Amino acid sequence: MSADAVDRGADVAKAVFAEKIRAYAGRDLGVEDVGPDEVNAAMIRHWCVALGDTNPVYTDAVAAAASVHGGIVAPPTMLQAWVMAPGPGPRPTTGGNAQDELMNLLDEAGFTSVVATNCEQEYVRYVRPGDQLTSRRSIESVSEEKTTGLGVGHFVTTRQSYYDAAGELVGTMDFRILKYRPHPKKATAAPRPVRPRPAVTPDSQFWWDGVNDGKLLIQRCGACGKLRHPPRPMCPHCQSLDWDTIEASGRGTIYSFVVTHHPQVPAFDYPLVPALIELEEGTRLVSDVIDYAPERVQIGLPVEVTYVAYDDDLTLPQFRVVE
Repeated sequence: MSADAVDRGADVAKAVFAEKIRAYAGRDLGVEDVGPDEVNAAMIRHWCVALGDTNPVYTDAVAAAASVHGGIVAPPTMLQAWVMAPGPGPRPTTGGNAQDELMNLLDEAGFTSVVATNCEQEYVRYVRPGDQLTSRRSIESVSEEKTTGLGVGHFVTTRQSYYDAAGELVGTMDFRILKYRPHPKKATAAPRPVRPRPAVTPDSQFWWDGVNDGKLLIQRCGACGKLRHPPRPMCPHCQSLDWDTIEASGRGTIYSFVVTHHPQVPAFDYPLVPALIELEEGTRLVSDVIDYAPERVQIGLPVEVTYVAYDDDLTLPQFRVVE
């Protein structure tokens, strides 16, 4: 089949679908919402306080009586509030009213997302305390397919008409939504976070400088000659502040270890095997055992240091098992 034929077929299918959903325009939903409460002064006052509306005809009985209204009236924008009650729950997937059928048709056609676009109210008369309102709904219009910034879709306008206890119309509300087909999400691989940076202090700066030069330096007391790690300013044995360094061979054994599976930090590869390495010189340091099956790692295995550059600014001493 040629590309032109495919396009014509798609256009025909689109036209048939548009005609099908436009047939719902004008359908009465057969739904009557009865206000759970009469129009009352308490709700009017709460509304005015919340919105900062200080018009005295809404809350001041004396001022309202002296106005053209002759008494308290409700703010017109409260129209919808008088019939609001707990909703009916999720839309039925089969049956339901005409609006339910229309929404299901749009969902099946791929117009699965929805956004409210605008609301227009028309007030026929003010409502007053004591009025009991009801409302009926109908589908006002269904647009042709439109292209929007959110995606291709159809505008659906529902009209809600409000009546008093005598059946007289007091106002209407046209509520318009866009049922649209969302743009496909672009599959983008998030850049991998960099490995956390070590905390470098004046006491440990020499050690990190040595790592960057491919050397594993151990601090040595200038007075008693004892080795110590991690670096610190004072010898724990003789309290001397004098020290120098020796370069370790980089060989040692696994003194202790764990195999970490969770929680997983994106900068690391799992399973991760952090281990306490006992160097030939007698000091210990924490590092990772790499390039070795985690299930085979055990205490006492011989290891040797290797220097791994994780990025331009971070090189770490890691240990490989010596077979």
